[in-house]
Amino acid sequence: MTVLVVTGGSRGIGASVCRLAAARGYSVVVGYATDGTAARDVVAEIEAAGGRAIAVGGDVADEADVARLFDTAAELGPLAGVVANAGIVGAAGRLDEQDAGTVRRVLEVNVLGVFLCAREAVRRMSTRHGGRGGAVVTVSSTAAGRGSPGEWVHYAASKAAVESMTHGLALEVGDEGVRVNAVAPGLVETGLHAAVGLPDRIARRAPMIPMRRAGQPAEIAEGILWLLSPAASFVTGAVLPISGGY
Repeated sequence: MTVLVVTGGSRGIGASVCRLAAARGYSVVVGYATDGTAARDVVAEIEAAGGRAIAVGGDVADEADVARLFDTAAELGPLAGVVANAGIVGAAGRLDEQDAGTVRRVLEVNVLGVFLCAREAVRRMSTRHGGRGGAVVTVSSTAAGRGSPGEWVHYAASKAAVESMTHGLALEVGDEGVRVNAVAPGLVETGLHAAVGLPDRIARRAPMIPMRRAGQPAEIAEGILWLLSPAASFVTGAVLPISGGY
């Protein structure tokens, strides 16, 4: 079986990606930062359905942790794909209200974390390094284009960096058997909003969306699995909005 590494795999979009990937035949490495119980629950669900998965904890902004994540994945079999999903938003508020430490951590997780995971993926999958090829999907946000004023300008900036990195890396490894794409979710029903003190955010924002609702994590997962699949064999350097039109 081929192996898929999913960072931020214990909850929300990441957990949906893990479940769907396992259902489609991947052995899944469920990467998580702090919630080991949730990650093990995802693994248990996958195993109960006849799939194969393991949970690996670590900080995506830490080189040693990322190397350990990928080394552990190699024990399951050949690496076929990576979903760089782990991300944080930090405190909501205007830019001039933000604490430098909070912003630094958002950039470490959302930008450096994607860089480290993409680097490890290329080192293992690129034909230049003796690999068999594969696919990387990064998770951006439609905030990268909107700027997220009044809430998370720093987060939006981090996601714009992810999109730039995705495009550049796709060009860099396009002839080495590695495709690199991004999805850009819009408003999605996850626990993130309540966790950062904005439990009513979905209700407030949904009327702005042409489809008049938030997305579901499973809908984002479908786009990610498509980009990983042979059906997207001629797609690289793309950013796929999954946003209900907003």
